[in-house]
Amino acid sequence: MNARILQWVVLGALASALAWLGFWWPRSPAVAAAGLALGLIAPGLQLGLQMALMRRVARAAGAPMPPWRVAVAAWRAEGWLMLRVFGWRVPFREQAEPDGWPQAGHGGGQVGVVLVHGYFCNRGFWAPWLRALKAQGIACAAMTLEPAQGASIDAMVPSLDACARRMAQATGRPPLIVAHSMGGLAARAWLRQLAPQERRALAAHVVTLGTPHRGTWLARFSRSLPGHEMRQDSDWLRQLAGAPAEVPFTCWWSACDNIVFPWPVATLPHSAEQSLTDVAHVQLAFDERVRRFCLALRQRLQEGEGVN
Repeated sequence: MNARILQWVVLGALASALAWLGFWWPRSPAVAAAGLALGLIAPGLQLGLQMALMRRVARAAGAPMPPWRVAVAAWRAEGWLMLRVFGWRVPFREQAEPDGWPQAGHGGGQVGVVLVHGYFCNRGFWAPWLRALKAQGIACAAMTLEPAQGASIDAMVPSLDACARRMAQATGRPPLIVAHSMGGLAARAWLRQLAPQERRALAAHVVTLGTPHRGTWLARFSRSLPGHEMRQDSDWLRQLAGAPAEVPFTCWWSACDNIVFPWPVATLPHSAEQSLTDVAHVQLAFDERVRRFCLALRQRLQEGEGVN
């Protein structure tokens, strides 16, 4: 569903740009170029507004606030990344990168990785991770959380449950769960529905990247059900409570996160946390420092070390 919506958005924008140029170019090349330029910079302006709001809210909350030069660098990098993710990978490449299920008789004993996307995305979001993990021979899979747009986060749990169970069965060990943004809330909602022994059997550790565990200030502007659930102090979040004791969590946050802010909302009580100061929301999922951490964590789990 999300892919279809974004396909219409991208194709509609391209059609509108061509229609604008076709109408105005013979009449006024300057107007044609100005309109096209405005359309191209509009997403960047929206991202810039989010960055400005993030700094204002962070200042009011007494949270760490990145210097302007750091925020501008993150804004520029995030803009290009979002163009690739939401203009190509999510709408048109959802199934382009297959999962890395272990071959029969060759995957037993290893810790697999299950990747959980965030709001208004699908499994295409994780294509770079899937390629990198498969190149290292690591069992990996990414599901599309269904139903998509408009459904409660609770309704997305079965997609994650099926993927995690298949990975645990294929490898004989609980997988590492890596979840971006809303995906971390889906992981917590999933674990809440499991019995304690099932939690230990289906998740070795959960790493969340920019997840609004305590809601996010920006969600007040959302009109969708998942957006309402991600509002600060929402009824849904209060019912979700904390992380289950049987599964350790590590929560990553960034001082430049333009979606989940101010930073304490991305953490869970009694869970480990890691932070960055120079990447925005989508960047957090693809930062090399984050990926190295997850690979090192998986190796420790592989070697049987308890990671708390």
